[in-house]
Amino acid sequence: MEENVRTGRCVVAVDGPSGSGKSTVSRRLAAGLGARYLDTGAMYRAITWAVLRSGVDLTDAESVAKVAGEVDLRIGTDPQGYGVTADGVNVDVEIRGPEVTAAVSAVAAVPAVRALLVARQREMIANHGRIVVEGRDIGSVVAPEADLKVYLTASEAARAARRSAEDAADVAATAADLARRDRLDSTRKVNPLQQAPDAVVLDTTELGIDEVVARLRELLTERGVA
Repeated sequence: MEENVRTGRCVVAVDGPSGSGKSTVSRRLAAGLGARYLDTGAMYRAITWAVLRSGVDLTDAESVAKVAGEVDLRIGTDPQGYGVTADGVNVDVEIRGPEVTAAVSAVAAVPAVRALLVARQREMIANHGRIVVEGRDIGSVVAPEADLKVYLTASEAARAARRSAEDAADVAATAADLARRDRLDSTRKVNPLQQAPDAVVLDTTELGIDEVVARLRELLTERGVA
């Protein structure tokens, strides 16, 4: 811990299902800490966009892995304005669309895709002294040595309401889609969505973003790495 304080190194791992608030919380926390921010979900979405563009069968793991290995994926780490490009194309909008959302769990379940992106994510974490990383397997797989591991959760109703408000979608349809993704992400064979054993669990159902961020800052202060 003393080494982390001296060098300024600080890695925060934020995991949780869709709609738990992890993206907004992670960006705001990173900005407040003067740290970088890495959205690992955006990386999987960008690969999914490339796979869909290629026209390969999503059930053909070998072909999916080939596309993932060949695409030139780049992602920014500025919490105030990160961007994602695939083969030189900015895909910030496209990766949040319904087509990618429907396919990303299938692509993310391919072992070779996960191995490729986990290695890339670890490299990016190693290259930044202070960074907040969000995803579904950060504390358990990508950065098990993180200074703080947090698992954000919320009620199904709250998560569906938040996500439908973001997408201007039907709440019931959103809830069904979130349940589908939860099932796929938590039951995949490689690096499933799960809470790291030593993660701090924080239910955000009744909490505002500022309250969640403040709590995480408190936890970091307690660890001496805020």
